[in-house]
Amino acid sequence: MKKRTIGKVLKMLRPYRVTVGLSVIAALFSVLATLYIPIRIGNAVDRIISLGKVDFPSLLIDLVMIFCTALFRSFCQWIHDILNNDIVTHTVQNLRIRAFAHLQHLPVSFLDKNASGDILNRVIADADTFADGFLLGFSQLISGILTIVGTLVFMLTVNFWITLLVVVLTPLSLFIAKLIAGKTHAYYVAQAKSRGRETAYVYEMVGNEKVVRAYGQEKRVSAVFSGLNETLRKDSMRAVFASSLVNPTTRFVNSLVYAGVGGLGAYFTIAGSLSVGSLTCFLTYAKAYTKPFNDISSVLAELENALVSAERLFELIEETPESMGPYQMNSEMKPETDRETDCKTDCETDRGTDADSLAVEFSDVSFAYDPSEPLIEHLNLQAKPGQHIAIVGRTGCGKTTLINLLMRFYDVDGGVIRVGGTDIREMDRSDLRKRFGMVLQDTWLREGTVRENLLIGKPDATETEIERAARETRAHDFIKRLPKGYDTLITEGGGNLSQGQRQLLCITRVMLADPEMLILDEATSSVDTRTEIKIQAAFDRLMRGRTSFIVAHRLSTIRHADCIVVMDRGHVVEMGTHESLMAKKGQYYMLYESQFKGVAV
Repeated sequence: MKKRTIGKVLKMLRPYRVTVGLSVIAALFSVLATLYIPIRIGNAVDRIISLGKVDFPSLLIDLVMIFCTALFRSFCQWIHDILNNDIVTHTVQNLRIRAFAHLQHLPVSFLDKNASGDILNRVIADADTFADGFLLGFSQLISGILTIVGTLVFMLTVNFWITLLVVVLTPLSLFIAKLIAGKTHAYYVAQAKSRGRETAYVYEMVGNEKVVRAYGQEKRVSAVFSGLNETLRKDSMRAVFASSLVNPTTRFVNSLVYAGVGGLGAYFTIAGSLSVGSLTCFLTYAKAYTKPFNDISSVLAELENALVSAERLFELIEETPESMGPYQMNSEMKPETDRETDCKTDCETDRGTDADSLAVEFSDVSFAYDPSEPLIEHLNLQAKPGQHIAIVGRTGCGKTTLINLLMRFYDVDGGVIRVGGTDIREMDRSDLRKRFGMVLQDTWLREGTVRENLLIGKPDATETEIERAARETRAHDFIKRLPKGYDTLITEGGGNLSQGQRQLLCITRVMLADPEMLILDEATSSVDTRTEIKIQAAFDRLMRGRTSFIVAHRLSTIRHADCIVVMDRGHVVEMGTHESLMAKKGQYYMLYESQFKGVAV
């Protein structure tokens, strides 16, 4: 898993090959400057080691060269850091863009099964963690490798045996670091999961704070959060404790190496084969040689954490997307079953669209969210062009599921749904959804002006079209009373508007988009009765000539529907007009009576 993740990260660096190359060159010059300074320091030591024979002119040259070289090294290091920052920020930016763009194409089932907070944590927090660890590790890796190779070459030119001692002992620190780092990976995985669960919980509770307070759940919610926070603390402590063992251990080994170099170097100096200046130079090289091992081992924990975060991001990006094109069917469609109904068959189609393209048919449809618990079985339903189909029934009977299937948020398990005579699984999802306008019970408004929210369905709409749509839905009056009218800023989720006002804006948005067909899911549930009557009149104009599906609990709003479909436990139990169903005195009759006369169902 780790190797695959590293491979994916390296693949992402391909577009920045030139920048990486320049970064390596800058690091190389920085390392060479760093290694040149000890030579000048050694020369300076040799020039002042003899009593009364200090070579001041040459010493001054050495000092000037040391200063200039240090200045050049700092400049190269600055360039190296800038280039690395550019590489990392662009890489993480592209990773976030890919993750967010991929989210738009994931099936609804994935979003239903995964907490929104955890998804948010992957795109934001995990990306930040990856960026921090990757930046640190990438910088240390390039400069570290160059420093190791460079110091090794320089040391070999000074003394072979001391160099051999350094080369033999130093890998011990890497071995220890790798051993400990291997143990910390599992701890960082646990930490990332705990952090995701905590973020998901906070996201959920903050978004529903009013409900929490209304039911007096503050203490219980705080207790659950404390438990999640304690789990995260423990997982973090395990990861930090394990990773904190790396640096002290490797530093101890490298201190032994430095002491060995000092002892052996002193022996060669006394023997006369090594000058004091060369010994000083060698000790500096030994420290420079071991430093990258220390640096790399110290960032191994950060790298492990970064790789875990990268794994979680790649898991999201590689999640199987929703197929936008035709669906490959593996079995023959079952024949449709005729059903005798009392629905109206005549309808007007005064729109420019071909009438047949507005026909919708559910033929022997079966579906279940969980294969062990069937929801819809062998359902048949036909909406002729321009008909208004109302879907009613008890909560959980499958009304909203029909809408999910029609919009291809989910694909049917059996049977077929046709729009305009074409199996919707043979249609592009995007093209299918553009044909429908949806007004849902749960309103959604993004942060922005009223105008920007209305333009979501039709970005090129004119000011006249916007105002006409708002007047038809009776939203214009309340919009004009807002502080800046259509330019009033709506906060996230429409928090500064009432539920009824938010619903009116959503209805206006669909009115402006002028779709071929309509889906209204409890579209007037949040407005008062007087406003509902006005909106219903606007809907009557909007639905004229459009095939429309109305999911409703308020049965008064669908009395004039061309066909009322009564569902129970995933089956159509009754179909007909309001008058015919009331005459049958079946389930619809009981539902209607329960709303208006208090009869128990």
